[in-house]
Amino acid sequence: MADLRTSICGVEFKNPVIAASGCFGFGREYSLYHDLSALGGIALKAVTLEERKGNRPPRIAETPSGILNSVGLQNPGVDTFLQEEAGWLSSLDTVLFANIAGSTVDEYCAVAEKLKNTPVDFLELNISCPNVREGGAAFGARPETIFDVTKQVKKHSSQPLFVKLTPNTIDIKENAKAAEEAGADGISLINTLIGMAIDINTRKPILGNVIGGLSGPAIFPVALRMVWQAASAVQIPVIGMGGIASGDDAVAMLMAGASAVMVGTMNLVYPDACPKVIAGINSFLDRKNITCVKDIIGTLEVS
Repeated sequence: MADLRTSICGVEFKNPVIAASGCFGFGREYSLYHDLSALGGIALKAVTLEERKGNRPPRIAETPSGILNSVGLQNPGVDTFLQEEAGWLSSLDTVLFANIAGSTVDEYCAVAEKLKNTPVDFLELNISCPNVREGGAAFGARPETIFDVTKQVKKHSSQPLFVKLTPNTIDIKENAKAAEEAGADGISLINTLIGMAIDINTRKPILGNVIGGLSGPAIFPVALRMVWQAASAVQIPVIGMGGIASGDDAVAMLMAGASAVMVGTMNLVYPDACPKVIAGINSFLDRKNITCVKDIIGTLEVS
């Protein structure tokens, strides 16, 4: 049995596998299938300042090796989250990431402020949200807006702040550097790719919101490339995600420079996907006679 422990921003993880935000709720449902304390961490469903009902259905469309979703950040709001979920989550022996979202910089800052002195260990800044004061473009679309929202939220966060980068951009390296320069403690990537699906029999979009975010194994090669590029551009820790379906996928992400990985869509297929990925990483390390998972992080050899 290899040593799977890793450390990020001074926080120790039992292993480098974290359940990704959006595919794990607040963890209660998955606790029926496996011990959540065995996970490296949980990135909780996004929370906003006020309750959000989300987009109109249909919200999910299956695609080859993936899904499109347009859930629209449905959540009960940060106050209800703290009242109903924080106590239960504090009983778990695992690292917690709160994914925070908003339509303005002020909303992001207010949510971060409310999460001070709570069981949450990290904040994950969801910058794929539309900035209503800038015409609706996503905060994560340009380095300038990434820098601005990160710098402001950092002033209000007591926990280490990770910025979750969107792949729907021109240069992922510049965006990663913008987050670092603004004071981010780390970055996580990738969020979903923008896509759509059409019912050719009705000639109508399948999703109620027309477009949605593509996730699942289909996007893994894109995610792997962007994690490698981002990790090579910054000095802060990187958490890799996007289509991870096995221990081998996770190992590849770690070799590309990620300090940990997040598993998302596969949790919807196999409720025990995270434990399977943990076991897969250990199996790889044992086969290669590697005693510590830290020894493979950032070891990709590019001639």
